[in-house]
Amino acid sequence: MNRTRVARLLIAAWLVAVGTGAAAQKKGKVKTDDIWAQGVALAESIKAPEIANKEYKITDFGARKDADALTNMEAINKAIDEASSKGGGRVVVPYGQWLTGPITMKSNVDLHIENGATLLFSTDRNHYLPVVRTRWEGIDCYNLKPLIYAKGEKNMAITGSGTIDGQASNEHWWYSCGAWWYGYKPGMLKTNNGNTNSGRPMLGKMEQEKVPVDQRIMTVQDALRPQLINFYECEQVMIEGVTLRNSPFWVIHPCFVNNMIVRGVTIISHGPNSDGCDPESSKNVLIEDCYFDTGDDCIAIKSGRNNDGRAIDIPSENIVVRRCRMKNGHGGVVIGSEITSGYRNLWVEDCDMDSPELERVIRIKSNTCRGGVVENVYVRNVRVGQCKEAVLKINLDYDRKEVCDRSYPPVVRNINLENVTSKKSEYGVLIIGLEDKTNVEDVTVKNCKFEGVEKGNKTTGLVKNVKSQNLIINGKKTEL
Repeated sequence: MNRTRVARLLIAAWLVAVGTGAAAQKKGKVKTDDIWAQGVALAESIKAPEIANKEYKITDFGARKDADALTNMEAINKAIDEASSKGGGRVVVPYGQWLTGPITMKSNVDLHIENGATLLFSTDRNHYLPVVRTRWEGIDCYNLKPLIYAKGEKNMAITGSGTIDGQASNEHWWYSCGAWWYGYKPGMLKTNNGNTNSGRPMLGKMEQEKVPVDQRIMTVQDALRPQLINFYECEQVMIEGVTLRNSPFWVIHPCFVNNMIVRGVTIISHGPNSDGCDPESSKNVLIEDCYFDTGDDCIAIKSGRNNDGRAIDIPSENIVVRRCRMKNGHGGVVIGSEITSGYRNLWVEDCDMDSPELERVIRIKSNTCRGGVVENVYVRNVRVGQCKEAVLKINLDYDRKEVCDRSYPPVVRNINLENVTSKKSEYGVLIIGLEDKTNVEDVTVKNCKFEGVEKGNKTTGLVKNVKSQNLIINGKKTEL
């Protein structure tokens, strides 16, 4: 029996044993070591794509270093199309800078960015038309084409040691969030022009009113910035080795993806909503040996927003994060807030996080618009230099100003931290539960040491079975 087959059988056995996670642990059915063995087995079962050993150089299809964006875009996409139609292969971007428009990936293709090569993406919004099917902040719609996009493809990769640069800045793309500190000035395009018929509020209203997705056609004037990389309804994909910079919006966004590896990737993007990697309604994802320096969450797991999440009802599940480094960001590893379809089974291990601009280490955020069940989160051997707010934050009252149907209380259960150290933070553990329901339960913080904690731990709202074992805060053993 091969190694992959063994790993898959172990995962299946674990899912049966765990059940709802917390309940199974209470009955003594699952041991900690067994849980972590399942995380390792899951990581080993996630397969890299298999690409044919054949090269297609973009220069053979008309790409030139001195060409305009649309010329190089046509050449790159032509190379990808031909490689895919002939059984697959490696499309090579050679040394130098290559200005381009949006790239569409196809099955059985590896887009390989050589050492010293940089793909520079056009900042002309009209180049990202026509619109394509995607999700924007968890809401289904047709929006500007992501800079690198694929829909319904499989067995693909983006590899190499070169750079993919979205060229977003306060002068291009970022100002559309509407904040002056990102360069916005009156008269510029922004997502919210002060009424419900513009950009973001219009899309939110469509979601609440359950407008059919094929009628949610966003325009350039709506100013919803596109993702740098968006794989949609794809399978067996990998991003390895490359540096990703300056994304207009989220950097890596796998949506409805099964079997994905993100390995050895450097992400540096300090714009608004510059999340590093956001698996959404996706499963069997391995994120390892990566570096994150972002303007929003480093990793944020999602599964749809409000009515759209409930309509499609595909959770995210089975994600492993290991040996990663996080610098700036709203959170290191985050679940939410667009988590309506739920999330289960996360392993975070052997990571380093450190920055005065890193706000939290592990963060779970939802509200009574989103709902959703988040369960089975395992974190161990994480080293934190400093973070701004909390090592662990669970918040069921996120974005309380959102206009929505608030009849969907979220649930968070079976959250486990072990051997996590931190040298500086405002809080150790910060939990904001609901006032009328006990929907946070079975949270365990074990063998952790948090120094330089300004305000200790804090819990508001109703919680159940929140406990610590050998939790040391500022040199003293502390009970949750």
